[in-house]
Amino acid sequence: MAGGSRSSLPVTRQVVCMGITYSLGGFLYGYDTGQISGFLEMDAFKQAFGTLEAETGKYQFSSTRSGLIVGLLSIGNLMGALVAGPLADRFGRKLPIMLACLTYGIGAIVQITSQHEWYQVALGRWAGGIGVGALSTLVPLASSESSPTNIRGLVVSGYQMSVTLGILTASLVNLGTEDLPSSAAWRITMGLDFVWVTLMLLGLVFVVPESPKYLFATGQREKATAVIAGLMGVNEDHPVLVRELGEMDASLQSERSPTDSASSWRDILQNGQIRSRTLLATGILSFQQLTGVNFFFYYGTSIFAGTGLSNSYITQSILSLVNVLCTLPGLYFAQRLPRKRCLFLGALWMAVFLALYATTGRYWLDQQSPQRTPIASAVLIASKALFIAGFASTWGPLSWGEAALACPAPPRRARARPWPRPFLIAFFTPAVTAQINYAYGYVFGGCCLLMALMAHFCLVESQGRTMEEVDAMYDEKMR
Repeated sequence: MAGGSRSSLPVTRQVVCMGITYSLGGFLYGYDTGQISGFLEMDAFKQAFGTLEAETGKYQFSSTRSGLIVGLLSIGNLMGALVAGPLADRFGRKLPIMLACLTYGIGAIVQITSQHEWYQVALGRWAGGIGVGALSTLVPLASSESSPTNIRGLVVSGYQMSVTLGILTASLVNLGTEDLPSSAAWRITMGLDFVWVTLMLLGLVFVVPESPKYLFATGQREKATAVIAGLMGVNEDHPVLVRELGEMDASLQSERSPTDSASSWRDILQNGQIRSRTLLATGILSFQQLTGVNFFFYYGTSIFAGTGLSNSYITQSILSLVNVLCTLPGLYFAQRLPRKRCLFLGALWMAVFLALYATTGRYWLDQQSPQRTPIASAVLIASKALFIAGFASTWGPLSWGEAALACPAPPRRARARPWPRPFLIAFFTPAVTAQINYAYGYVFGGCCLLMALMAHFCLVESQGRTMEEVDAMYDEKMR
C-alpha cells in the first residue's frame, strides 16, 4: 500500500456485501414499477378491479382509475423522501432504511389482501411508495458516504442497475403468470415483494455498518475510523484513511459554519449559492423522470398491445432485458469516463429516438389496424429500445450520484426526490395520450434537449474526485 494511492486500495468483501444489500433498495423500486405495467393488461386483475363495459363486454380501467393505481406510488415516494432526511439526521442511516423496508412490506400486505376494491390496491401502493421513496433518498446517501472513493461511483450507480434488474424480474414473472385464470396471475408477482424486502433487512442487520460520516458527525470518531478501515481493507493508520478522515472533518466543519451552511429550507432560499446547487440537484432528478422512461415502464405492456403485437408481455420483457444490459456500460462510464460528457451525449441520443418514436406513431402507424403497418410497429419498438439503451447507459445510473454530489451538504441530508413529477406523468398520461397520442414523444424529447443544455453548462466533472473536492468545485462555479 505504499504511496497512499486511493486507486491501489482493494475492493473488500464487506464493501461488496454492503453494495449488494443497498442495491436491493433499488431492486424493490424497479420490481414495483415493472409489476404494475403487467397487471394493467391481465384479465384477472381487470376482472377484480376494473369496470365492465356494456359495449364490449370486457373489463377495463378508466383513465382516472389506472392513473391513481399507478400514480399513488409516487405520492408515497414524495412523503417517504420528505421524512427520510430528518430521520437520517436523528437516528443515522441504518434504522431509517430498516423502517422504510418494513413500510414497503406493509404496503405489499395491503395490496395482496385486496379482493375487489381497487382503492385498496391504490392505497397499498401509496404505503409501499413511502418505503421506496425513503429508500431512494437514504440508500444513495448512505452508500456514497460509506463507499471508498475508488469505487464510490460504481456502488452508487449500482442503485440504478438494481432498479433495472427489478423491472426485468417483474416483467419475467408477469410473463409467466399472465395466463393464469385466477388472482394468482398477479398475487404471485406481488407476493415476491416479501422475498426481496426480507433479504434487504437481513443484510442491514448482519452486514451493513452505520455510515462513517454520520458516526464522525455525532462524535463517534473511533467507530467511524474502524468502519472506514474495514471498508477499505487497511490499517487505521493508513495514509489514505488518515487523509479521508481529514477531508471528512474539514467538510463537516464547513457544514457547521454559519457562513457556509444552511440549516433550514429558509436558509436555502436566502443563500443564492446553496439555492442554486439545490435547484440543480433537483433538476437532475426531475429531468431523469421527464425523459419519459417511467411512462414506458408503467404503461409499456399497454403501449405494445396497441401496436398489434400478439403478446406484448414478451416485448416488454425483451426491452426490460435491454434496460439491464445497457446499464452495464453505464457502470463502466461512471468509473472510467467523464460523467458530464456522458450525460450530455445521452440526452441528445434520447431526444433523437423519442422524436423518431413520436413521428412513426403519429404519421406512419395505422392506429385503427396496426397489423396493416408492421414496419411502423417494428420501428416503434426499435426506437423505444434505442431510447432505453441511451437512458440505461447514461442518465439512469449516473444521475443518482451526480444529484447527490451537486446538492450542498445540509440539504443533501434532507433532500426530497422530485416525486410529484412521476405522479403527474403516471396519473395524467392515460388521459393526455388519448388526446395527443404519440405526440407525447415530442414533449419528452424536448425535455431531453433541455437536459443536454443543463449537463453542458451547469454540471462540473466529478469523475475520480472526492465528495469534498466536488463540493469545492460547485461552490466555485456557483459564485
